[in-house]
Amino acid sequence: MNNTALNKLATALVSPGKGILAADESIGTIEKRFRDHEIENTEENRRNYRALLFSAKGAAEFISGVILHDETIRQKSSDGTTLIELLQNQGIIPGIKVDQGAKDLAGCQGEKVTEGLDGLRDRLKEYYELGARFAKWRAVITIDNGIPTDTCLHANAQALGRYAALCQEQKIVPIVEPEILMDGSHSIERCFEVTERTLHYVFNALYTNHVLLEGILLKPNMIISGSACQQQADARKTADMTLKCFHRVVPAAVPGIVFLSGGQSEEQATSHLNAINSENAHPPWELSFSFGRALQTTALSRWQGQSKNTLAGSQAFVRRAQLNSMARYGKYQSKRESETEELV
Repeated sequence: MNNTALNKLATALVSPGKGILAADESIGTIEKRFRDHEIENTEENRRNYRALLFSAKGAAEFISGVILHDETIRQKSSDGTTLIELLQNQGIIPGIKVDQGAKDLAGCQGEKVTEGLDGLRDRLKEYYELGARFAKWRAVITIDNGIPTDTCLHANAQALGRYAALCQEQKIVPIVEPEILMDGSHSIERCFEVTERTLHYVFNALYTNHVLLEGILLKPNMIISGSACQQQADARKTADMTLKCFHRVVPAAVPGIVFLSGGQSEEQATSHLNAINSENAHPPWELSFSFGRALQTTALSRWQGQSKNTLAGSQAFVRRAQLNSMARYGKYQSKRESETEELV
């Protein structure tokens, strides 16, 4: 795949009004989600739940791509159709999570580094053959006293750079995800400072690893107050600080920024995305979403692990996606939350 093709694919993933579903939860993570709804964490239930999302009627109008887990990309639905085919049949682009998780960073107490570079080239080749056309690698950055350290930021940025280069070598668009965790009592100003610093490291690493910026997407956190901060910034300040930060450090060559929800509620994530798009009329990049929980919470609640609730779950997912599509245009209003039954 040449540079033009990589750019075309990256641009398609941030098509106007569309965003990305992150359905790449590990088996351990989805167990926590299922437990909240008293759903047994079996391979069959995981398959059925993902099939519900991927085959939801009307989803392709608002969802451009889906990030899959290694288990999911190999699964078939109850009628024998692969889950990849469910997406392709709707015109949704399949993607794949390729990192192997954040591990303790030796010599840096309280900090993590994401692993998974060993054997990545061969895994990417296999994923491409299975149908994946984009990938994701998540770095985890914690804010606390004295951290993040330069050691942590350098290690994670270099891993992101090497991963992105390998993806592009294998004709796969890399989503670069440096997530500043919202856990903690830090202020929105502290989040701004750490995010700006982190992104400087990341883009330097992308440059030194010869990554084509026109063929990537950035998946960052929004600039928000820590979850335990006593003074929570409102949506307007979140939007202002987020745009200020990214205008400083994200090159205009990047086709799009697909924000992660990072533990925000469905309504909060959508409200913040809406404010970001309302505050900036002519950004150099598309400002979109790549949400996990913030696209799935209501759908999972409606489904409850019961086949009889499949339609209700899928409709809830599409309605949530539509609200985020509206937020991409700055046209979402909180009153829509009580009107969602009529949206689809």
